[in-house]
Amino acid sequence: MQHKTIAAQGGIVHYWIDRKENTADCIVFTHGVTADHTMFEKQVSYFSDNYTIILWDVPMHGLSRPYHGFSYHDTAEILHSILQKENIKKVFLIGMSMGGYPSQHFASIYPDMVKGFIALDTTPLGCGYYSKSDLWWLRQVAPMAKCFPANILRISMARSVSKRKYSYQKMMAMLKSVSKAEIIEQMRVAYEYFPIENKDVDFRFPVLILVGEKDSTGKVKSYCREWAKQTGYPLHLIKGAKHFSNGDNPEQVNKEIEDFIYTVVQQERK
Repeated sequence: MQHKTIAAQGGIVHYWIDRKENTADCIVFTHGVTADHTMFEKQVSYFSDNYTIILWDVPMHGLSRPYHGFSYHDTAEILHSILQKENIKKVFLIGMSMGGYPSQHFASIYPDMVKGFIALDTTPLGCGYYSKSDLWWLRQVAPMAKCFPANILRISMARSVSKRKYSYQKMMAMLKSVSKAEIIEQMRVAYEYFPIENKDVDFRFPVLILVGEKDSTGKVKSYCREWAKQTGYPLHLIKGAKHFSNGDNPEQVNKEIEDFIYTVVQQERK
């Protein structure tokens, strides 16, 4: 993949693109908090032959550090700038965990650029889904993390999101490149800014919700069930997977993505 950068208001953002012919559909993968673009390596190897692939390190993560003045609206505008720079008009968005929020903010601002959205172990934008107590507990995640020694924090985080050895090792590798202070700051910003920027949205393009059947991160699975109930979006459980479902069961996740894109493209051609 070709490694590129783009200058944003808060710093330099790094992204990677593997471009196919102009007629190929483009998939944009957005990673979760404390992770980076490498968490999608099982998806890149599967889809890169037939699709244009874009990965990026979200501001404050991976190589996109240091970064100042983070906001989800900002991440949406940065993604838009990347697509403009690459002259890509429409995309399929895949947002994992925190990565679902830049994806949804982008989709709410630029809906005509979105062919479809796959929500991967993430939760919805929408003020009606979250109680005051839910949002209060969300703000406690970063302060509680301060109580753990650095390596124990990394191990507990990796274990909590992964079922398979591959996912655990991948998560540990991503976490080892980040200091404890950076991990806490990433979590603080991600979770504090979510309720501040949360808003009601109404997507007119197809949406698929995927969540690990063993996902025990917060209330992600229950939010996904309510999301599907209120919107009618299909919800598919990823067998044997925890929160890092695209690492725990990449075979099913890749097939779900492939089938979703195929269905959307076929409907467009009718």
